[in-house]
Amino acid sequence: MMLIIGVLIGVYWFALNRTVYGRNVYAVGGNRKAAILSGVDTKATDFKIFLNMGFLTSIAAVITLSRLASATAQTGMEFEMDAIAACFIGGTAVTGGIGTIPGAMVGALIMGVLNQGLSIMGVDAAWVKTIKGLVVIAAVAYDLVSKRKKA
Repeated sequence: MMLIIGVLIGVYWFALNRTVYGRNVYAVGGNRKAAILSGVDTKATDFKIFLNMGFLTSIAAVITLSRLASATAQTGMEFEMDAIAACFIGGTAVTGGIGTIPGAMVGALIMGVLNQGLSIMGVDAAWVKTIKGLVVIAAVAYDLVSKRKKA
């Protein structure tokens, strides 16, 4: 599993930082109108982004199901909250166009530690959701406040 994650991090880091496609992704995420005026084919970029997300989702599903050795319709429920929180904790801007893969990985590590710690402590599921929500709110608030200070 760690080998797969390492390869994916390397490939996507290279694609986002060293290719035209990566620059287009950041341009479309940062300011769609400016990207259109710069000649970026935003529809094709959006399609490629969704294609990549489908590919990554399939890999995540195979890894998760191989760990659990079973599949139900509820298997991946509420993983999206962890993913969103990991991105915001890792420095991805709410407004878009800013964020790095290493930052998202650090955010995922923090969310993993938080999940594991709350599980070990035996915290009720409702409180776990509340704590995760507060972490997301804090990360978003920090992002917005830091952007106001810079402006």
